[in-house]
Amino acid sequence: MPISMPPLQFAPTNGIRMGYFEAGPRSAAPPVVLCHGWPELAYSWRHQIAALAAAGIRVIAPDQRGYGATDRPAEVQAYDLENLTADLVGLLDHLQIPQAVFVGHDWGGFVVWQMALRHVARVAGVASLNTPHAARAPVDPIAILRKRHGDAMYIVQFQAASREVDAVFDSHVEQTFDCFMRKPLPSSGLAGGAARAANSLAFPQIIAAYDAQQDRRRPILTAAERQVFVDTFRRTGFTGGINWYRNMTRNWERSADQDPTVRVPALMLMAENDAVLPPSAADGMAALIPDLEKVLITDCGHWTQQEQAETVNRLLIAWVRRRFG
Repeated sequence: MPISMPPLQFAPTNGIRMGYFEAGPRSAAPPVVLCHGWPELAYSWRHQIAALAAAGIRVIAPDQRGYGATDRPAEVQAYDLENLTADLVGLLDHLQIPQAVFVGHDWGGFVVWQMALRHVARVAGVASLNTPHAARAPVDPIAILRKRHGDAMYIVQFQAASREVDAVFDSHVEQTFDCFMRKPLPSSGLAGGAARAANSLAFPQIIAAYDAQQDRRRPILTAAERQVFVDTFRRTGFTGGINWYRNMTRNWERSADQDPTVRVPALMLMAENDAVLPPSAADGMAALIPDLEKVLITDCGHWTQQEQAETVNRLLIAWVRRRFG
């Protein structure tokens, strides 16, 4: 059986209906809001929801815009950071919470850093897994990625309006999670063309060529946990989450006048073996975050809160207790 979640609830927020899960004592303040990445769900935080609640911390985990039980607007620009952060403000308003600690992983990390910049009055603190906070890029980030990694890089491919890339994932749901949700090896455990594609971060091509029987990496999901992701994404598709990437240029354009300084307590958890967001990406963060703690989680790949759940739980609980009582 998969790890059980609290009852699914819904909140009207920022023009959409958001599904979320809540656990722990409602009197505990500030609560912790857990924000997932791509391609994930609130369910990605199942280990943290249980542990934080058992520690007496109120915890809330939404399926964010475009995912799971939450609405999936058709317009691409509906997935920019202005909307993604406004969704979380509306969730706080619905629950009558004045301020929360926001914890994010992967794309959720970008969102929680932006919460501290755009809605600092609602933010007690920020913790990010893998995703660093950085100053605004000097040029369009898509141009940087294209120059650095080429047109096959998955984020560059995601910019296409044709949705052909979306269809690759939609038609290979099981392969997507079999391929992504694994513990990394020192060198690629993929064979042949899939290994060559991995070197260029050409994720659509990796998924299309993927054969689980040729993959020597260890899965980090049980069969029941894997089925939760597979069943959900078969129903929703991947376009909602991919639309977050399609707003990277828009987000960059609309942040020209933004002060990048984070003025709340912050925790940065880095994963030693994350090939996409390596620990080195967090270098220099202290210049933008005066109150920053950084911790390296060893022997860990990208899916940190699922791969090293006990370590993440211990670090988060200790930090929340120490900084917020």
